[in-house]
Amino acid sequence: MTEHSKRRVLVVEDDVSIALGLRINLEGEGYIVDVAEDGERGLELVREASPDLVILDVMLPRMNGLEVLQVIRREGRQMPIIILSARNAEMDKVTGLELGAEDYVAKPFSLAELLARVRAALRRGPLAHAPKRVVFGDVIIDIEGRSVRKSGQLVDMTATEFDVLMCMVDLRGRALTREEIFKKVWGENHHGTPRTIDNFMQQLRAKLEADPQEPRFFQTVRGVGYRFDG
Repeated sequence: MTEHSKRRVLVVEDDVSIALGLRINLEGEGYIVDVAEDGERGLELVREASPDLVILDVMLPRMNGLEVLQVIRREGRQMPIIILSARNAEMDKVTGLELGAEDYVAKPFSLAELLARVRAALRRGPLAHAPKRVVFGDVIIDIEGRSVRKSGQLVDMTATEFDVLMCMVDLRGRALTREEIFKKVWGENHHGTPRTIDNFMQQLRAKLEADPQEPRFFQTVRGVGYRFDG
């Protein structure tokens, strides 16, 4: 049994050969390893298994790695995260580090180098802090306090309005169907109609947009649903 036993590492990687190679080598080092092949499953395993470290590819199906990273940090989870991306994708590196990644490794990578970075990240431990607020336009969201201010004034919001808001903000830039919003906010066994989501979007626009009739942030995606552009 090695010094690394009982430390859990989650690998989120859709390339089966890379994921298998990482699993074999990490298990050889004594880690417990979970593998997810898409972003949504990766996020589920973060919530279910609470890994000590996440190795996260950027280019993933269903939900890309930067989106997963953003949600993990928004939820206050502080485990170190190492992102993987193509060698020439400089913006992935910059964005990933800004969103709270611990480290960045370019593909193709040396397994020895990656394992060394995993050991170093685990020695450093969880981040000292996680993002506590979100800002877009003149709106400030206090995540821990579950409050919202617009132009410095406190916005009166229900608990569900806040949850819908955070669902949209966490998945910014992604077009979400009404069904996806239902599942993420109310869970699988929700009871509602598409009109319910439309009503919540109208409420968010009325409270947070400068002009609710010409929304800048809460966009309608025709034939799909809604997207947050913040």
